[in-house]
Amino acid sequence: MGAGNTFGKLFKVSTFGESHGKAIGGVIDGCPAGITIDFDALQKELDRRKPGQSSITTQRKESDTVEFLSGIFKGQTTGTPIGFNIPNADQNSKDYDHLKDIYRPSHADFSYDKKYGTRDHRGGGRSSARETACRVVAGALAKQILERRNISINAFVSRVGDEVVPLHYNELDFSLTDSNLVRCPHQPTAVRFQKLIEKVRDEGDTVGGVVTGVIRGLPAGLGEPVFDKFHARLGAAMLGINAVKGFDYGSGFDAPAMYGSDHNDVFQKNEAGELAAKTNHSGGVQGGITTGADVFFRVAFKPVATLMKNQQSADKKGDDVTIEGKGRHDPCVVHRAVPIVEAMAAISTLDMLLMSKTNKL
Repeated sequence: MGAGNTFGKLFKVSTFGESHGKAIGGVIDGCPAGITIDFDALQKELDRRKPGQSSITTQRKESDTVEFLSGIFKGQTTGTPIGFNIPNADQNSKDYDHLKDIYRPSHADFSYDKKYGTRDHRGGGRSSARETACRVVAGALAKQILERRNISINAFVSRVGDEVVPLHYNELDFSLTDSNLVRCPHQPTAVRFQKLIEKVRDEGDTVGGVVTGVIRGLPAGLGEPVFDKFHARLGAAMLGINAVKGFDYGSGFDAPAMYGSDHNDVFQKNEAGELAAKTNHSGGVQGGITTGADVFFRVAFKPVATLMKNQQSADKKGDDVTIEGKGRHDPCVVHRAVPIVEAMAAISTLDMLLMSKTNKL
């Protein structure tokens, strides 16, 4: 029986560690040999996710510098398991002492206690989003491998609260995504996003949002027709990210409001004389298998559960308690989630790409 700490079938990622332990880290298994790693680019991905990077993120200070322990020789992958480690440096565990016997609203405290009979109350322990730094390491490596196949993965913040980017992703310049604190490539909307996040932060509250992802350059034929559909594996990757409440792809939850005559992707020859669908309501996947068109998807994130104002809850005995709002927490997670969404999309895509190769041997 698996313990749920590994993702992937051929390109596998296992992670370990807690938010306030000595370190977090992982093992990447199944990585092809002979891949030259751009360590600076990999560290940049970690820097995009790390805490303390702006006024609208938690002020925990972590360098998130990754140390590789195995599987790499002279800057290249060897094909053996890649072990890595990321030290924790700025835990401030005392900030959580008052929560030792209290179940916080909408956290994993209650469910962890019921499952394991014990829990690490310091920053959420294993359920903390700090663990996602490990996924970014594996995803950054996967992205570099996919880039060799001209497959690109981009994500951006498309919604915060009621504010929404008004344009289709094809009308956006992804090179502008990191030009602002909220990682939105549409500058007028980015300004509104930041103002809203700052407003809820000042009120001691939090707000949710949506990250849109786009995978370009995929060949047709990835994915399996039944349980390992491309979008099903991609959805599992996204739904395994902390604070995610929903996933859709292509027309997604907008599809029920459409008629089939409008929704169907009609095939015709394109300008290159190749057969392709005229539209892409399918989101690049039909029958669970990629069509060669862009795979685009949305990931919904809930408001952060920790508020900087008092909340009512209960302790282990069932007695009513008041939780004091204090500590270092994000008022909104979507902008820090962008590199995590890209990482998990890359891991899932590379795994499916490797599976497609084995199917044709």
